[in-house]
Amino acid sequence: MRNPPRARPTSLETITSEQPTVPASAEHDDLSVDEPVVPRRSPLRAAIKTGRPQEWIKNLFVFAGLLFSGKFNQPHAVLEATLTFGAFCLISSAGYYLNDLLDVELDRKHPKKRFRPLAAGELSEAAAKAIAPALALVALAIAFGTVNWEVGLMVVGYGIAQVAYSLGLKQIVIVDVMTLAGLFILRVAAGAIAVDAHASEWLLLCTGMIALFLGFTKRRQEAVSELHEGTSSRPVLEHYSLPFLDQMVAMVTTGTVISYSIYAVNSPIVGNEMMWTIPPVVYCIFRYLYLIYDRAEDRSIAYLVSRDKGMQAGLAAFALAAFAVLYVFN
Repeated sequence: MRNPPRARPTSLETITSEQPTVPASAEHDDLSVDEPVVPRRSPLRAAIKTGRPQEWIKNLFVFAGLLFSGKFNQPHAVLEATLTFGAFCLISSAGYYLNDLLDVELDRKHPKKRFRPLAAGELSEAAAKAIAPALALVALAIAFGTVNWEVGLMVVGYGIAQVAYSLGLKQIVIVDVMTLAGLFILRVAAGAIAVDAHASEWLLLCTGMIALFLGFTKRRQEAVSELHEGTSSRPVLEHYSLPFLDQMVAMVTTGTVISYSIYAVNSPIVGNEMMWTIPPVVYCIFRYLYLIYDRAEDRSIAYLVSRDKGMQAGLAAFALAAFAVLYVFN
């Protein structure tokens, strides 16, 4: 006779005083997937929501070149980096519009994604088809017109990669995550070019490893979520098993920590003084893994950064350490 499963021990919460920092949302849990969605947003709010402004936090990688080159105290460089950031925010929002247009039917079958504005009927497909190219054109105007032609070409490349990803690359196992990693590297490279700074090879490698880390952890979150919900809104997940994803996460976590540590020891500006930033970076990586594995979080990194106090504290510690090393004691 099988023994009943043991209850999960609560000693961890007793020792660490941790409580779930991002409680699972039950906003739509009581609704059946077959039940029609009642539009709740105005067209303007739906249009803003479709652009995913909460995901713009990923474009902060544009400022890496500004920060690590020691030019954060130069107003013109800050302006150029900010304009580049704005261009990438707009082109990425255009990509989200395209993605939702292509996936609208799959989203309507998903218990959570069916509440996206296009899937829910809050924003018409005709309006989305008009807004997406408009956002892309404004992004290109900012990049080419106010920054420089090199950044403009990188924004073009970013947009082309997004289109390729939405049209097919996201259905190819491993290539989907590697494409996303390439987009992060483009952000860092464009930010460095905007402020006329050299992007260290180790910085670019570290960026790629961080992006792979975020990509594979996101795939794991999606795989676990769809396994529990019995849905399939992302066909590529059929080719990802949890053991494989766990192995990939372990590999890229190690690669991320090692590559950043090597960059910090060999910083082109302050040498090994950047080692002071290693502890908060390692803490943020481990904290993110803790939220995914121990707290079973299935929400995006942008959401977790905006809600989890541990992640916010780690990022604040990194920013303070980097600023002190590069601008105060240098």
